[in-house]
Amino acid sequence: MTIDETQDELIEDFSLFGDWMEKYENIIQMGKELSLIDEQYKKDENLIKGCQAKVWLHADFRDGKIFFTADSDAIITKGLVSMVVRVLSGHTPDEIVRSDLYFVDKIGLRQHLSMTRSNGLLSMIKQMKMYALALQTKMNTN
Repeated sequence: MTIDETQDELIEDFSLFGDWMEKYENIIQMGKELSLIDEQYKKDENLIKGCQAKVWLHADFRDGKIFFTADSDAIITKGLVSMVVRVLSGHTPDEIVRSDLYFVDKIGLRQHLSMTRSNGLLSMIKQMKMYALALQTKMNTN
């Protein structure tokens, strides 16, 4: 599934909910279903800067694709990172770097999240794209 297909699927899923309480419940549920980061990666160097809550992110590079795992100590934030992991994990560095993550606006996250959560979400996306850019650069120089 492409990044855009996954985003479209998320947008469709969220369109089924009538109000933002239901959407928040869905975000929390997604966080509960997140494949957790291995405990060995829950260290300071894997913390995402710019998030009010603690968010750990680890990237594995296998078979030309990046696979992300993450965790957070806050339930909404955990749900948010699970959405970004779902969209970007399992794709090539180039696909991740070039992706336009329109699902954030289409779902209405930017309007309905607090400023700190919205900034945290953008920090998560930025960190994932930075991992991809670093790997893309490394691959192009070898």
